[in-house]
Amino acid sequence: MIYCNIAFVIISIWVCASVTAFSEDGIVLDKHHDYEEMTTILHDVKRKCADITHLHSIGESVQGKELWVIIISENPTVHEKGKPEFKYVGNMHGNEVVGRELLLNLVQYLCAEYLKGNSTVREITRSIRTHILVSMNPDGYEAAYKLLEPETQSVLEWIMSTPFVVSANLHGGDLVANYPFDNSCHGNNREYHGSPDDRTFQYLALTYSQNNPAMDTFTGCDLADGFDHGTTNGAEWYSVRGGMQDFNYLASNCMEITLELGCVKFPAAHKLPYYWKMNKESLLRYMETTTCGVKGFVKDADSGEPLPYSRIEVQGIDHYVVTAADGDYWRVLAPGNYNIRAVSEGYKPAAYQAVLVPECSLGSAMSISFFLRKNVPQESSLEEILRSLEVADE
Repeated sequence: MIYCNIAFVIISIWVCASVTAFSEDGIVLDKHHDYEEMTTILHDVKRKCADITHLHSIGESVQGKELWVIIISENPTVHEKGKPEFKYVGNMHGNEVVGRELLLNLVQYLCAEYLKGNSTVREITRSIRTHILVSMNPDGYEAAYKLLEPETQSVLEWIMSTPFVVSANLHGGDLVANYPFDNSCHGNNREYHGSPDDRTFQYLALTYSQNNPAMDTFTGCDLADGFDHGTTNGAEWYSVRGGMQDFNYLASNCMEITLELGCVKFPAAHKLPYYWKMNKESLLRYMETTTCGVKGFVKDADSGEPLPYSRIEVQGIDHYVVTAADGDYWRVLAPGNYNIRAVSEGYKPAAYQAVLVPECSLGSAMSISFFLRKNVPQESSLEEILRSLEVADE
């Protein structure tokens, strides 16, 4: 990646001697928050919105700082049948701080607007179980070091233990929505490597960029980038092995993109309100994609029991998702016509069902459930068994 030639100096965290900028919800926008301040805000949100939030740690950093995740949902402590899981991850790299502050703003905004009765926020809270990891690398934020191993391991375990549907990882250093694959086939830069769900990933990236006025028209911090409507395939930009968005897609159900939020990784505090203004609508609209595509359950046709780990297959797309413990699934798809089926070990595969996926809006997923019948081994008659034995003796 080629970043703008901007020196990282201590002056970048200088706070203007002016009146503190607040949003309409009393959120302090023009301030960088250290670990202690971030922790205080998260606990404060938990106190104010106790009915819809759950604050927990998914692990510790090398220096013993908690990796706080706040969950926002009508029933935040458990996975509910049929309710999709969404996540935002910020501050993976210590000196890329815009995403950290945006997510801290978003947590406070969702709480405040929920209490005010904002219909969109209330519907998001009802429809989605949202997980927000404000800082994946709290040690690195304080010291601008690289990501450390315990944090990585904790996040990987978190991804694998929760049936996430859609996600975004927030970075800095350019201004673009980056989608899989990150790793090119031959390890070369500028080599497009689309996933089986390339069209849907493009749709997800555009959902974010086109709701961000700055990103939508931006072509890159480097003139050679040539981003299209503020989006890029990861490998076509620069090739990276073992990227987080590729891991999410290949190892779990989750479709993740990477959001680069600005050419300056650590902007001055007085510029942070601008980033919130540019990204607030994008953050909300992107969350809504979790409820788009196709949803449903896979169950035993006779007992009605859920069938976890069943495959949801889309004809023509060489990638499947699996059902969660309650047999529920969410398959995010770009608008269009598809054929979809369920396959489960020990059961007859379902016939493909045609579905028209509409333009994405909150709660627009088409509902298709599958009821599978067990494969019944064909019993051989005594006469057939004796005949086979006679053939064997010959």
